Amino acid sequence: MSLLTSLCLFFLKAGALSFGGGYAVLYLLQSEIVYRNHWITPGDFADVVAIAEMTPGPIAVNASTFVGYRLLGPLAGILTTLCIVAIPFLLALLASMCYQKLKDNKNMQYALKGIRPAVVGLIAAAGLGIADVSFPDSISVGIFLFAAWLLFKWRVNPITVMLLSGGAGIVLYAVVL
Repeated sequence: MSLLTSLCLFFLKAGALSFGGGYAVLYLLQSEIVYRNHWITPGDFADVVAIAEMTPGPIAVNASTFVGYRLLGPLAGILTTLCIVAIPFLLALLASMCYQKLKDNKNMQYALKGIRPAVVGLIAAAGLGIADVSFPDSISVGIFLFAAWLLFKWRVNPITVMLLSGGAGIVLYAVVL
């Protein structure tokens, strides 16, 4: 099977399993892209997450575009993007057509209550999965703690936190290293 076919099939699967949004599918992306298929390195994956977070749009879509483009060029980037959004688009369309019938269904409400904690677990697993390459030294840990403090204590806009963290990285690493 060609690499392009493998990428497209994987991103179709990832899109189909991305209930809960892009962060929830990060662990699946990481385990398949980095560890199972070795399409990119763990450091590259951390960069993908950082770049995808800074660019407009859902993180999983941006990550699929980056991986497709990085491995096989612009056409693959477009195809992997279409693959990751195809099934969720169809499911969202179907759900919107059935919403009025399902919104009061107790089993649907119970299923969603069970899925929500799992989504948090998936997000946490993805975060822990990139932590080893994201915290190579005490400077990076300090930037993380400062960013978390700004986000949780002061509710600073995430874009501002990203910009401040990037600036801190430039300044601190230029001075220290």
